[in-house]
Amino acid sequence: MNSPSDDIDATSATRLRQVRERIAQAARAAGRDASAVSLLAVSKTFDADAVAAMARCGQREFGENYVQEGVAKVDALRSRWPDLCWHFIGPLQSNKTRDVARCFDWVHGIDRLSVARRLAAQRPGERDGKALAPLQVCLQVNISDEPSKSGVAARDLPELAHEVAGLQGLRLRGLMCIPAPAHTLQAQREPFARLRELQQALVAQGLPLDTLSMGMSADLEAAVLEGATIVRVGSALFGERSRRRPDA
Repeated sequence: MNSPSDDIDATSATRLRQVRERIAQAARAAGRDASAVSLLAVSKTFDADAVAAMARCGQREFGENYVQEGVAKVDALRSRWPDLCWHFIGPLQSNKTRDVARCFDWVHGIDRLSVARRLAAQRPGERDGKALAPLQVCLQVNISDEPSKSGVAARDLPELAHEVAGLQGLRLRGLMCIPAPAHTLQAQREPFARLRELQQALVAQGLPLDTLSMGMSADLEAAVLEGATIVRVGSALFGERSRRRPDA
């Protein structure tokens, strides 16, 4: 008889295989190598055991939206899984930057210089006695111009990008967006194409950006077709999540 953990691992393996195949199919359609697209497993509201099950199946990159919950999982799993890469992908309040700078490897949601400066100043030089790399960061762009959504406006992006690129303790890698929902492939592709064009414009200005963090469970194919290098997938891997906000 299978144990509960065996069942969790089997379900995790199946979901992980299905999502990776979706990425591979979209990459083939785009004429891209699937290895150029990293899968970020968004584990918000799921416990450390769910992350561990995905880790046992070979997944190594995990995204968290809430600081307190994310830090608890990082601290619980780091000794057991030291090779996991942790991304903070949610809105970040200034009073919570220290924990993110200490615990995470990436931050995807920077949309103002004040937060970037705090992260840079608070990034430790080492962790557990080992030198710590600069915090890898993406700027979040409000690509659909939604008043209720976080993100820098496209017109303000170049100034912010150049300022952040000059901060010690951070390495600016690229751009991130969360577009308004769309229900056709073409409509889903359009905002991702705009984000790619914004990144290309910054590269032309001399910024060595290599990352487009875009696409989630419902629209990852459109994102891969438009050049995503990281897709952030939650429900397709972990199932439907709780609506609770652990530390909003």
